[in-house]
Amino acid sequence: MTKLKLGPLAVDDRPVKVTVELPATIHRDLVAYAEVLGRASGRPAAEPAKLIVPMIERFMATDRAFTKARRASSPQPAATSGERSG
Repeated sequence: MTKLKLGPLAVDDRPVKVTVELPATIHRDLVAYAEVLGRASGRPAAEPAKLIVPMIERFMATDRAFTKARRASSPQPAATSGERSG
């Protein structure tokens, strides 16, 4: 079985309309990826547009520089009354 970066897509997700202009080569790759993912999960191939969100989520979740920058820019929680500062 092929080990893909994406797992099976959620079937109970709410539909969201996405409008994006993709180069034809990217669209062909999305179609092919959906077919491979469908075979790997034993499900019919998903709409290629349904792959975009999980791919972006996966990309951001595995981008260490993004995670580090996001953590650095998020406000730190205030110390509770039981904690001492400094």
